Amino acid sequence: MQSSPKAPARLEGLTGQAEATVRSIAVKESKSNDNRYATGRVKFWGETVGLHPFKLRMQQAKIAIRGEENVPASQYDLSSLRQLRPDLAFPLWRGKQKVENKVIISNLFNHTPTPIDQGWSVKVTQTKDFRGRDLTYDSHNGTDYAVPIGTTLLAAAPGKVIKVISEFNRGGLKIYIDHGQGLITCCAHLARATVREGDIVMRAQPIAITGYSGLDGLITFPFGIPHTHCNVWLNGVPVDPFPYNDENGRHISLYRAGELPLPYKPERGSTTDDEFAQSSFNSEAVKQVLDACLTKTTRDKLNAYADLYQRANHTICEQNYYPTRFPVNGNMYDREYPRRPILDLPFYPHVFDGIVFSDDI
Repeated sequence: MQSSPKAPARLEGLTGQAEATVRSIAVKESKSNDNRYATGRVKFWGETVGLHPFKLRMQQAKIAIRGEENVPASQYDLSSLRQLRPDLAFPLWRGKQKVENKVIISNLFNHTPTPIDQGWSVKVTQTKDFRGRDLTYDSHNGTDYAVPIGTTLLAAAPGKVIKVISEFNRGGLKIYIDHGQGLITCCAHLARATVREGDIVMRAQPIAITGYSGLDGLITFPFGIPHTHCNVWLNGVPVDPFPYNDENGRHISLYRAGELPLPYKPERGSTTDDEFAQSSFNSEAVKQVLDACLTKTTRDKLNAYADLYQRANHTICEQNYYPTRFPVNGNMYDREYPRRPILDLPFYPHVFDGIVFSDDI
């Protein structure tokens, strides 16, 4: 273990205890040759697939299959079978990588999604990724990092953990992090979280062990590709972290390395030195979104958070995973924030030194 790093240059809005936590965190870099990916043993069905507790998970699975109040059922057809790639999946389920030292991107952000009020669609009917190709599906609004189960997941940028939750119907175990200036990342299909809500995390700090938790992993096992689904939300809405062009102009990459992400590579003995200040919100804008929420139980749950920061962040999380409950989805931050390069590939550099797209394999 290396010595503890100095705290970031600016820790605005943090308590003394939180600042002490940041000061005590070292950037871990396991060099084990015996177990290259895993940081610890996880229970396959209970954690990797996320079936524990079983009764609750089956109740949640019914939401995806049948829908529930203000949430339509998910949409599938034969085109959804494109998600099955046994040539990639089998090695990853066994904890091995198909392409040495590369993270396989199995799905990208779709720039031509079908209307969300028709339900979450895993069909392939109208798709376009940032390259102008079709490595995605209708409702896919994130990036899928296909890695061996048991891989250590790192924070892509410094921030504050705003929510940790397991929902079998929508992404299994998920970790949401506020990176400041209106930017949130959410990583799903995890096996085990190593952080809790309220934790301050530094760039490249371990936050989870990957799996393929959730209904997707269960129903496609062992042919479905184990992956970590990563959303990026800016000003409360999903955005593609890769650079792309559309009718509104050129959108810059959110990755610090340029067009494609690379892992953070600290020099021996060095530490991260990122600045982080938690995002700020407009209380009236938050109220307007919550007052319009169609589902009373959701509205009451979110309004129960007395702290504006918690209430707003949890609303953004709910709004993006259950959008049909929120007819009003305006920006709830104190301003409109621009895109900025801040993210790294969230894995150790000695394990993965870059990415490769699955349609190039």
